[in-house]
Amino acid sequence: MRTPIGPATLAVPADAPDGRVVAHAWGDGADWALERVPAMLGESDDPTGFTPQHAVLAHAWRRYVHVRVPSTGLVFEALLAAVLEQKVTGHEAWYGWRHLVREYGEPAPAPSSAPRLFVPPAPATVRSIPSWTWRRLSVDHARSSTIVRAAQRADALERTLTMSGPAADRALRSLPGIGGWTAAEVRQRAHGDCDAVSFGDYHLSARVGLLLAGHRYDDTAMAEALEAYRPHRYRVQRLVELDGPMPPRKHPRMPPRTHLPTPRNSRRTF
Repeated sequence: MRTPIGPATLAVPADAPDGRVVAHAWGDGADWALERVPAMLGESDDPTGFTPQHAVLAHAWRRYVHVRVPSTGLVFEALLAAVLEQKVTGHEAWYGWRHLVREYGEPAPAPSSAPRLFVPPAPATVRSIPSWTWRRLSVDHARSSTIVRAAQRADALERTLTMSGPAADRALRSLPGIGGWTAAEVRQRAHGDCDAVSFGDYHLSARVGLLLAGHRYDDTAMAEALEAYRPHRYRVQRLVELDGPMPPRKHPRMPPRTHLPTPRNSRRTF
């Protein structure tokens, strides 16, 4: 990660004997990263008042009662990834991310025995990437323009961490190219906002409807169903993602777009 102090690599174990988490960090931003570990693991998330009103949701909550909404405290980094995911297949998004961090990021600080990791590029670096390079990274003009504008206002974006959820949403969406879905994804990841719902997601409304009502919802119906769960609407979304059914596939999987120069063998290149 790229902290306000500098690059850092954070290692968090998958198990926590006696409820204690022993984390390790390297790099100039190591102290900052270690101080953020409790928030990154959801310490600031308070599920008090969340009472599932549907039997299937109550069952999911019993299974995942310890799940918390984390907060990384890194807005630009979360926004960079979210914009790359806008309206494309997962393969396209991850292809763009991997090439971006390998070509314009930097090797992450870590022991020699650690896997080869990279720190995402700094906002100043992102601002300097030529337009034709974005095309080679399989990032279209709409997304690359949004990313560059975000990089130009990176400091202001980080200040949204001190705002309330609605205020942060308005501030994020004031940037051209940032809509409700992207703002919600950033608030979930960087702010730890347990009420930020990803309206506009390709599968989410259908999954919420199948879990809560046995049939597909659209975004309007999902918004009505989730209204009773304020300020825990994202908590419902997360439970659906963890335990909800996937809608039956009725159409072929969306293929990668062919007008962007993504190599056919990119899955095997790295």
